[in-house]
Amino acid sequence: MTLPVLICDDSSLARKQLARILPSDWDIELHFAEHGQEALAMIREGKGALTFLDLNMPVMDGYETLAEIRKHDLNTLVLVVSGDVQPEAKARVLKLGALDFIRKPTDVDTVTLILSQYGFFSARDSVDSSAPRDIEIEVNQRDMYQEVSNVAMGRAGELLARALNVFVELPIPTVNQIAASELHMVLSALDQADSVSAVTQGFTGDGIHGEAMVIFNDASFKDMGRLLGNDLKDQRYELEALLDVSNLLNGACLQGLGEQLHVKFSQAHPVVLGRQVSVRELLENTHKQWEQVLAIEIGYRLEGFNIEFDLLLLFPGSSLPLLEQKLQHLLEVS
Repeated sequence: MTLPVLICDDSSLARKQLARILPSDWDIELHFAEHGQEALAMIREGKGALTFLDLNMPVMDGYETLAEIRKHDLNTLVLVVSGDVQPEAKARVLKLGALDFIRKPTDVDTVTLILSQYGFFSARDSVDSSAPRDIEIEVNQRDMYQEVSNVAMGRAGELLARALNVFVELPIPTVNQIAASELHMVLSALDQADSVSAVTQGFTGDGIHGEAMVIFNDASFKDMGRLLGNDLKDQRYELEALLDVSNLLNGACLQGLGEQLHVKFSQAHPVVLGRQVSVRELLENTHKQWEQVLAIEIGYRLEGFNIEFDLLLLFPGSSLPLLEQKLQHLLEVS
């Protein structure tokens, strides 16, 4: 009997990647949704007896979707597939009724094993489960940048959560190709901050270079002191916290990005870019030598604390052709 299967993810790249690694001889009818509201409508129409569900999505995220499925006792079983790999994220979705949690990026063997464990598919009956499905999904470059950033962001969030023993609220990364003089426009999360402090680190690998910048809302330092058990009124502790979090986020995010693109990035020593200044003042003299930049913004918040900071990945126009080649390879093998 044909099984209706639904893949719900705001990323067209993620939808295509997952669809293509499902067993090719699995008797299913495949449907797609871009956010939780679309998924709920399709489940009610009988198009999702099994649902693969992302967590970080616009309109309605995965947590909200799971809560609605449970509230209305909808006829679907859910496998969460997410780049948010914090232990608490997994615990929360299982508590909300998900069958299991699959870490992005995933592969044929992992998905086939989980499907077999829950009785959806028998690998013994497979003729050729390694052959990819022919899936026609249009994937644009912006979406590819956003999805690889999403996975890298999740790696950094997991390390931060473990280091600070908190739950990190992860956003949807924003991707913009803009003039360097317009960088302040992409920092939406910190735009209203009275003052900010920032650390920057250059990075390079396989001909691709750029800068990773962590920008703190200075109002966060009070709660950061409460979280760390230090008196961050002392400027030394404040600077130490700034450098520690920046090193952790930059290193983990670049490693996650590099693993997906098959690039090993090396990082320069961190440099304090500014202390207690406005966003515009912080960035006004930054990268004047770069005409165009690809800016990827990730705004982190720590649940239960008034702590927020942005990770900004900046790639100059000269690095974009190589980056785009790497992304194209990622699309071809997906």
